[in-house]
Amino acid sequence: MKLSVSNKEIWQITYPIIFGNLAQTIIVLVNTIFLGHVGKVELGAAMMAGLYYLVFTTVAQGFAVGVQILVARRLGENNLKSIGRIFEHGFYFILLLGLIIFGVLVFSTQSFFGLIIHSDAIRASAIEFMNFRQWGIIFESINFLFRSLYIGLSNTKIITYTTLMMAMVNIFFDYSFIFGHFGLPKMGVAGAGLSSVMAEFTATVVFFIYTFKVLPYKDYNLFKFSKFDGSMLRSVLKISLPTMFQRLISFGTWFLFFAMIEHLGEQEMAISGIVRSVYMLCTISVFAYSATANTVTSRLIGAGLQDEVPKTMLRVLKMSWLTLLPILLIFIVFPQQIASVYTDDAALAAQSVPALYTVYIASVIMAAAMVIFEFVSGTGRTFIALVLETVVLCFYVGYIYLATEMLHFPIRWVWCSEWVYAVLILLLSCGFMKFYPWKPTNLATTDSNLDK
Repeated sequence: MKLSVSNKEIWQITYPIIFGNLAQTIIVLVNTIFLGHVGKVELGAAMMAGLYYLVFTTVAQGFAVGVQILVARRLGENNLKSIGRIFEHGFYFILLLGLIIFGVLVFSTQSFFGLIIHSDAIRASAIEFMNFRQWGIIFESINFLFRSLYIGLSNTKIITYTTLMMAMVNIFFDYSFIFGHFGLPKMGVAGAGLSSVMAEFTATVVFFIYTFKVLPYKDYNLFKFSKFDGSMLRSVLKISLPTMFQRLISFGTWFLFFAMIEHLGEQEMAISGIVRSVYMLCTISVFAYSATANTVTSRLIGAGLQDEVPKTMLRVLKMSWLTLLPILLIFIVFPQQIASVYTDDAALAAQSVPALYTVYIASVIMAAAMVIFEFVSGTGRTFIALVLETVVLCFYVGYIYLATEMLHFPIRWVWCSEWVYAVLILLLSCGFMKFYPWKPTNLATTDSNLDK
């Protein structure tokens, strides 16, 4: 029997998303590499400030995921004309959301860092970084919306193009502004923040150009800018709000994780900066396949082929592992060399190796966990996904507090918190797939059943 979504199609959806996930990863990677050669304080500061910024961007990303689910559903239903209205109302909201987040960053960052960061040197550098980095939030929010549109349409090549442009712009201006090359001022950690904003702005421009020049946007009624429809926005928010809270809680907890590590000392922060960057590289494909799982689930349900979802998820999971394992093999064989890319301090690189092996194992578990977890959101039960993650994060925070504040574990054992998260989210998501009645009884009730 011919499957509705082939391995080739799964890969065609996924590989541009891998490049899309590279966008933020490259920014973090390049900042970490360059600042790691400036000093431990700058490395730790950029990591803390970058995570703080990431917490807020995930709110916009969570909203965009709701748009992605509905776009994929309409594509499965072959109801193309309504896609434009979904995107337009998403655009209205994402602009407003971006402005609100920008205001929060401007007025709360300094006081918040004063409460959470103990080291005066790291706190001062983190504030310097954010003074520039916060200006990118509106561009980043728009980029999330465009990525969700194209992932929902399973037309993801543009994500590759924008990622390449972001990478080139970020590398050039990082090198120029951090170290003061090509006649530009030497700005240090502030230069990393400024170059990241310029990269995000470039991606936004490329998205608009591609959409008007290449995408048959009239087929989807894009940019008609019809009269505002409150019921349309409510339908998007019904899906998006739980995902927004889910992402906020999830990444907020990850920021808390690094805040607790900062209490252990600057050396532990520097090690964790390296480990975090390598871990993000390992999981680029993991989160790309999870986004594919979300889209494919929603599309199959929209087409009335919900019985094919479980076996399709299994195939996505296997492909995720097959893509991850060659990358891990290289990282496992050359851990010292990988760590040395980030720092000139041989001792720091050596002390990072045990924690690197910890996250390599976590990546393998996460590859399965994220595919099945995004299946939950892809069914439209985003509130249930929020509940599942909240339960898991309670255990996650408990382990972190025990490891850092009470028992003062070595940093490699602190990073075992990623094992705790991945195993629990996998078990609960598998339980949802097996025991929860997630299949709609008929296509007409698909949307009305969402979040029930």
